[in-house]
Amino acid sequence: MKIVVLGASGQLGSCLKKVSTERNLTDISFPSEEFANILDKDLLDQLLATEKPQFVINCAAYTAVDKAEDDVDTCRKVNRDGAAYIAEVCRKHGAALVHVSTDFVFKGNVPKLLSETDPAEPENIYGLTKLEGEAAIAAILPEHYTIRTSWLYSEFGNNFVKTMLRLGREREQLGVIVDQVGSPTYAIDLATTILDIIESGNTSYGIYHYSNEGVTSWYDFAKAVFDLSETSVKLNPVKTSEYVTRAVRPAYSVMDKSKIKSTFGISIPYWRDSLSICVDRLINETAS
Repeated sequence: MKIVVLGASGQLGSCLKKVSTERNLTDISFPSEEFANILDKDLLDQLLATEKPQFVINCAAYTAVDKAEDDVDTCRKVNRDGAAYIAEVCRKHGAALVHVSTDFVFKGNVPKLLSETDPAEPENIYGLTKLEGEAAIAAILPEHYTIRTSWLYSEFGNNFVKTMLRLGREREQLGVIVDQVGSPTYAIDLATTILDIIESGNTSYGIYHYSNEGVTSWYDFAKAVFDLSETSVKLNPVKTSEYVTRAVRPAYSVMDKSKIKSTFGISIPYWRDSLSICVDRLINETAS
């Protein structure tokens, strides 16, 4: 099976590269944006005509949640139009698509597990454009897996865990949101699951939810980062109402993963266990 990864230089793309290397996968390519700009349909067409993949993994997205509120057109071009272009080119060349989406498609104001069939009611531009991208793909390409994920972090790129480790070294105390609840997701685990789905040969296409198991707040997530890294910093709980951001974020965003587990026989790690692995790797990188 030939696989092409779009958004290869980002956090999830980097994790896919790491996992595929560990698995000795040789028929997977990670083209740079110069050859795989998702807003250039002709370029994508040329890429797939050359590579002839059976699968395309789309990790490319506009993810600056607050900035998106004032940059609506660019956000929509990437998250909706770019997704549509990819679906069109995949259909033309007979490739199935794995598309990564977000829990932000939900309003997240009710303390219940969110299933794939629950109504999507995004409250910010990022979530809205990602939902529009999901709909565009579904209308164009039946052969797609859309995987919604949440609170993504890893050793790569910019993310909450790396920011907390940096701020923990620089400051004596920090304030972190305590009343937004969700499930952190180690991007290495997500990358592993995406490749497992592709290798399974299971063509149960559609929308799936994936995050690490368990539930926590941003405050407790930060506390776990500092405990695992043995960082001494005073952590202060902050209410959302006291820390106003440009974009509204879900207060309760915990997804039901029953469908992806039962369909593909996937076992999902507990969030703190995966966090421990990531923090150890980051500390070892810093030490070396």
